[in-house]
Amino acid sequence: MASYDRIPNNVDLSGDKKLVRALEQWLPDYLDWWHGMGPAGFQAHDVYLRTAVSVDPGGWAVYDYVKMPRYRWGIFLVPPEKDRTVGFGDHLGHPAWQEVPGEYRNMLRRVIVTQADTEPASVEQQRSLGHSGPSLYDVRNLFQVNVEEGRHLWAMVYLLHSFFGRDGRDEAEELLARHSGSEDKPRLLNVFNEPVDDWLSFFMYTTFTDRDGKYQLIALGESGFDPLSRTCRFMLTEEAHHMFVGETGVGRVIERACQILSETKCDDVRAHGAIDLETVQRYINMWYSLSLDLFGSEISTNAANYFAAGLKGRDHEASYGDHVALARDYPVWQKPDGEWLLSPVPIRNAMNEVLRDDYIKDCARVLARWNRTIERYGIPYRLRLPDKRFHRSIGLYARHCFDTEGRELTQEEWERRTSEFLPCEKDRAYVKNLMVPVHNLGKIANWIARPVKGINGKPFEFEYVRKEE
Repeated sequence: MASYDRIPNNVDLSGDKKLVRALEQWLPDYLDWWHGMGPAGFQAHDVYLRTAVSVDPGGWAVYDYVKMPRYRWGIFLVPPEKDRTVGFGDHLGHPAWQEVPGEYRNMLRRVIVTQADTEPASVEQQRSLGHSGPSLYDVRNLFQVNVEEGRHLWAMVYLLHSFFGRDGRDEAEELLARHSGSEDKPRLLNVFNEPVDDWLSFFMYTTFTDRDGKYQLIALGESGFDPLSRTCRFMLTEEAHHMFVGETGVGRVIERACQILSETKCDDVRAHGAIDLETVQRYINMWYSLSLDLFGSEISTNAANYFAAGLKGRDHEASYGDHVALARDYPVWQKPDGEWLLSPVPIRNAMNEVLRDDYIKDCARVLARWNRTIERYGIPYRLRLPDKRFHRSIGLYARHCFDTEGRELTQEEWERRTSEFLPCEKDRAYVKNLMVPVHNLGKIANWIARPVKGINGKPFEFEYVRKEE
């Protein structure tokens, strides 16, 4: 069967025989990667999955049982906008590019490859989690995230094959050659080489790291290169579910801890097999700070160049009054004379920080929702985001140590207090010990509360994952 019959799309694959041949050559390698690096042990299971079939907001997806290797990874771009123009930068008001502008070819390829590399990385990081799933509902959600990350990889590979010739084909092959955590060929960005080997980490990852993905896609969705913009805007439709899985997952961990605190009047929820709020806070500190690094350096020539070229914009660029961004500064924490001060930086050079600050506001709203659950139980504890300078390995703060309040520490103080801020070996061992699979219909692990509702109108007790016959 031809690739364009197996891959739902709205890019007229059938009308581009050269592209079809390129994708047909890439498909076997992709499937080999999926079998070898995708969800371990569940390739033959029937999973109740959502599959994108169009870009129609009223019916863009269908739900049905699918074996994951047979999932129809589609290629979808939102419909073109007539007479669309570049919305920012030095080419403001010029017609949006339908082909790669020669002067920005390398820059644009780098942007696409960096985004593309994150998609298979997350699948690799999460490949063993199905074996310890707390319920069939949660295992199904994990696999939905996995196949959609696979579809996002297809979307990026389509751009590489369509617009970058031999270079694009080589980059597409490299996307399958790198692997998360590999010593020889790791993924491009550090957080995508971190292990995600327990479900609390998975929920934090999909809350914070996938939320970074949201903001990167928003910025690329503003791009003056129209095929990239249209691709990323459709990807955002699916990214919302990934963040839902994370936020509600952490929320259910919090809910269960609060239930036990309320029912038992005992402060030690670990004695009752749940995850205490202090441990939840330390996991927040870790995954949030790792995700902050994904935005890049606070002061960045690359960010300025991407904006100037019209390739990567701001969150909802249309809401800004000044789309050229040459006459404004942006405050960034710096230490010019021994003291940390908010100092003005030309805003183009601070575009990473502009996007990061929008992300931080979004994350604060998530924590406010989690804290409302704690408030509802009358428990005097509140979760909080650490300071943006805490636990950073990229940018201005990478060579400095800070506590969660943003107070600078000596290296000795940091080493002495690390377990106060971040999950220690005891925390990790405790959480890992809870990761016992509960795959019986309608059952759920003790450390997490049941979801409020199921998927696509189905009850929690629905058979979301069916065992191999």
